[in-house]
Amino acid sequence: MPELPEVEITCRGIRPLVAGRTLTALEVRNPRLRQPVPADLAQTLVGERLQGVRRRAKYLLLDFPHGSVLVHLGMSGSLRVVSADEPAGVHDHVDLVFGAEALRLRDPRRFGLVLWHAGDGLSHPLLAALGREPLERGFTGAWLHEATRGVRLSIKQTLMDAHRVVGVGNIYASESLFRARIHPLAPAGAIGPQRLARLVASVRETLLAAIDAGGSTLRDFVGGDGRAGYFQQQYFVYGREGLACRVCATPVRRVVIGQRSTFFCPRCQRR
Repeated sequence: MPELPEVEITCRGIRPLVAGRTLTALEVRNPRLRQPVPADLAQTLVGERLQGVRRRAKYLLLDFPHGSVLVHLGMSGSLRVVSADEPAGVHDHVDLVFGAEALRLRDPRRFGLVLWHAGDGLSHPLLAALGREPLERGFTGAWLHEATRGVRLSIKQTLMDAHRVVGVGNIYASESLFRARIHPLAPAGAIGPQRLARLVASVRETLLAAIDAGGSTLRDFVGGDGRAGYFQQQYFVYGREGLACRVCATPVRRVVIGQRSTFFCPRCQRR
């Protein structure tokens, strides 16, 4: 699933190409995504100017004068700028057309979203209750320490709880915990302030490194320019079960936490 780095890369890639332009057409080839694409979306938006593109958690917000289109890439989607006359593939479900170019949603599993929200998109129910952004100033060691007191969940599950912190999905949680040298099964409430401050720094470091590398392309993800990411070549632990730790050569282990595969080094990462 595209995580925060992949969505941020998409946002940065498409923003300069479509922001400030007028929507000239909207074509919905298949409205049957996770939730149906609104039937009147073209009537609402054609002729309107796209004022900006931003990201909240794993959602993209396309801001128009009277509201926002919320886009989620689902399990395997991508949103990229193509020539408006480029033939659509079987999984190309929605085109937002800006003259000679189109913003095209490709979603093989149809688990993504294209929704309309009148007013500020951040007030949509899917976004209103989300937690802190890990790349913003409010995400600090002191805040995380306070937020985890009394929490019995593992630190891995806590990092992936979108009501606390947004956008740190399975891959980047495993990688961040390795960089911080914290065992993924350690109870969040038992971790001290210094280690949590190190974890905050590691989360930021991991996410920014992934953004710089174009994200992770494990199956289908491409950025707004159609290019694949290569951060998977830099993984310390994710997907490396049985392989030597890049730091100490101990075999990487895999456990299932919250129904998700979690990878760690038993020597480098202590509880």
